[in-house]
Amino acid sequence: MNKKYDFQYIVIGSGPAGSTAATTLAKAKKSVGLIEDRFFGGSDLNTLNVPYSVALDFSHTYSKVNNFPELKNHTPSVNLPTLISREAQTAIKAGADNQKLLEESSAVCFRGFAHFLDSHTVAVKDRKITARHFILASGAHLKTTEISGLDTVKCLGPETALKLRHLPEVIAVVGGGATGCEIATYYAELGAKVILFEMQDRILPREDPEVSLALTNYFSHKLGATVLYSCKVVAVGQDESSKYIIFRYGESEKIVRISEIILATGNEPNVDFGLENAGVKFKNSGVTVNKYFETSAKHIYAIGDCIGGESSTDLAVMQGLSLATNLINKKTKTPINYQGITRFINTPVPVASVGLNECDLSRRDRKCKRATINLSDTVAGKIDNLDCGFVKLLADHSGYLLGATILAPHADLIAQELAFALRHRKTVLELASTPHPQNSYSYAIKLAARQLLSKKR
Repeated sequence: MNKKYDFQYIVIGSGPAGSTAATTLAKAKKSVGLIEDRFFGGSDLNTLNVPYSVALDFSHTYSKVNNFPELKNHTPSVNLPTLISREAQTAIKAGADNQKLLEESSAVCFRGFAHFLDSHTVAVKDRKITARHFILASGAHLKTTEISGLDTVKCLGPETALKLRHLPEVIAVVGGGATGCEIATYYAELGAKVILFEMQDRILPREDPEVSLALTNYFSHKLGATVLYSCKVVAVGQDESSKYIIFRYGESEKIVRISEIILATGNEPNVDFGLENAGVKFKNSGVTVNKYFETSAKHIYAIGDCIGGESSTDLAVMQGLSLATNLINKKTKTPINYQGITRFINTPVPVASVGLNECDLSRRDRKCKRATINLSDTVAGKIDNLDCGFVKLLADHSGYLLGATILAPHADLIAQELAFALRHRKTVLELASTPHPQNSYSYAIKLAARQLLSKKR
């Protein structure tokens, strides 16, 4: 390495994308610096995915116990401070903010905000650090610019949403995407009155309409939550009596009073750290990259949420590993293979989507065959007395799987078989002929595959 640079690679951001790239390069004997201005391991590990998993596992269990007829006279109490403590302890066990864990790969860690001074130099606190190459993995932040009053009213965001130590009487969740629906799930299952606001015409607009309808009904009829869609929150406020939200529905404006407000309004990439000084092209929607994650500056790369698009921990890890592998093996570099990525939403009945759904196919004007098995018709569904949920498979006319949507307990685990089938071009016939336990929800995959085969004939 040319000695005029401190490192061969500097990675900005230690979330799943950045930490994967940094540790992979460091283990390959590359000189790597890793800069993080908040938590080592990123928000997914420290404040989102791991804590959410703990909290939602508890709320699902609490709700299920309360609905067992045999336990109707034994309602358990909820100790939120203890739950919050367990979330933090679990995150620590998983490696939250563990700088030493990252340094074991031989990466050199720096804590502070990185700002580009030129294309090879960043400033971190009072120090200047240089590198031959940079990897941007700076993540994203909550988008709240279209709501007035946020400077005067204390609202929670996704990172603090599950930190309330007392259950509020009425809680508003602004945003009916994946994160908003998980937050609404948590509080509704614990017994709070929840109002869920969504600007589009249905919650979870990225998923198939059947998912949106089923979960809207579940929130409304099973959990007593109120789902307001096709409405836009324009302002928040607070007076002597309570906090309130002003929202626009059609041509009229309405107001609703609540105890707490949680914003789950989507993310914007973090791009405000001097990228113009480095010659890197970017927009508000993210850093511009090609299929190899190369930016407009030939020695600078970008991965993870800072490039926009789909967001998930698994996707970020894949991008970090793909980039690092290509940088190590430059002569044989290959673009990332996104087949089999699974979206998972931890709602009262969890959602998993893999491959294309019907909305995707409609946008592409692409035909398909479809089969849907309602879980209430399966043995597993009857055992659990489940009246909400389904498995839907989509296939092309040659019998190859195009995608699947699962609304079922353990949907994330059930989806892995389908992720494998998509990634390795397996057919509906192969799915139908694969043994499945008859009393499990995965048996619905076999039933749906058989249904597709009968349509083929």
